[in-house]
Amino acid sequence: MKKIERINLIMRYINNRAHFTVSEIMHEFSISRSTAIRDIREIESMGMPLVSEVGRDGGYAVMHNSLLPEVRFTDNEVKALFIAFLATRNQQLPYLKSRQSIAEKLLSLISENQQDDLIFLNKILLFEGTNPHNPDILELSDIPDPILEKLFLTLLLDRYFLITIQEDNVTKSYPIFLLHLYQENGNWFLEGFDLKEEKKRIISINHLTDVKNYSSKKALSEQEIVEKLSEQDEEVNIILELGPKAINQFKKYHPFKITISYVDPYQSAAILKTFVDVYKTDEVDGITNWILFLGDDIKIRELPEVILKKSQERVHLYCT
Repeated sequence: MKKIERINLIMRYINNRAHFTVSEIMHEFSISRSTAIRDIREIESMGMPLVSEVGRDGGYAVMHNSLLPEVRFTDNEVKALFIAFLATRNQQLPYLKSRQSIAEKLLSLISENQQDDLIFLNKILLFEGTNPHNPDILELSDIPDPILEKLFLTLLLDRYFLITIQEDNVTKSYPIFLLHLYQENGNWFLEGFDLKEEKKRIISINHLTDVKNYSSKKALSEQEIVEKLSEQDEEVNIILELGPKAINQFKKYHPFKITISYVDPYQSAAILKTFVDVYKTDEVDGITNWILFLGDDIKIRELPEVILKKSQERVHLYCT
């Protein structure tokens, strides 16, 4: 069955129902879950008003004889959208190719006076990573790896992946359940649960060569994965005590995977525990720079020798 024909049949099917689920669509039309979700989203984009319902028995409700209301933005809302748009202009984000069309559509929604305001803001606002001589230019380093956009599209269908990475000229594949996808220091990372080795992995998107959905009847459920993670004691080789000044520095910036535990009700003292692979130079350099960033309001309980030596070398260098 061709896609257009299938979507037309699905539209007729759901139009005669007050409520339906993805499983019902999968069973009725003998299609996969990812295909069913894609078709439902395409039907929504065509204007059929559907409302998703959360909960154990959730699905979709059809608003019959309803028209979607016209969206109107206030003057301040338009400026907020535009400034947020500018602030991320020189960051590695997916869908960069859509930026020009988004800007044109945004401008078409507003009056000429509002357009003049936005043009003025565009001239005077410079954000981190912006080329002051040509704010609209995108450096080569600003453009994300194409695999990032593919990853976004894949995770919208399912959180079970089969990823392929290449490190030190060695290619490996892992079945992963996605926990988080995050950006740190301009780079994207995938935090996932390795379904074979049953442990957490953090992988740089720069090392990804391929990603696709992974389906296995033996795969653990999300609840089972959460339970296994809670049972695993995370390895720790860095323990620091933070005073109020260091806590303020921590709040300004800290790596995604690092958290602190306050030890007094006034949140003026805290304990930091984490693990760093001392055999990975980039991790060692990164955590060394960050510990120095925290300042001298810290007490070291435990720290790998290699990081301690690097910190001392850096301090000595700064003082000479």
